[in-house]
Amino acid sequence: MWVMVVFDLPVLTKAERKRATRFRNDLLDEGFTMMQLSVYLRFTAGKEQAMALTQRVGRKVPKEGKVDVLFFTDKQYQNIYSFRGRRDSPKPDHPDQLALF
Repeated sequence: MWVMVVFDLPVLTKAERKRATRFRNDLLDEGFTMMQLSVYLRFTAGKEQAMALTQRVGRKVPKEGKVDVLFFTDKQYQNIYSFRGRRDSPKPDHPDQLALF
């Protein structure tokens, strides 16, 4: 099960920027990979692990801001098309942890 966190956090003041940076670092500490500045992705072993991860992320959301968590299967992940500029690029590799399976 893949977990994607997308968010829009206020960054107008120094304090808001600090909270947004802390949230991004919290996602990295939870094992997420940054796809874009406000889009992070992580693979989990299943729905239960994804839900537990979502609850941990939810506790770290800054008071002001919008955060959405999406779930999708490995098969759905394989259907991602990524474009960088105007050229096709290979889809993101599976995280190193998948090499164990």
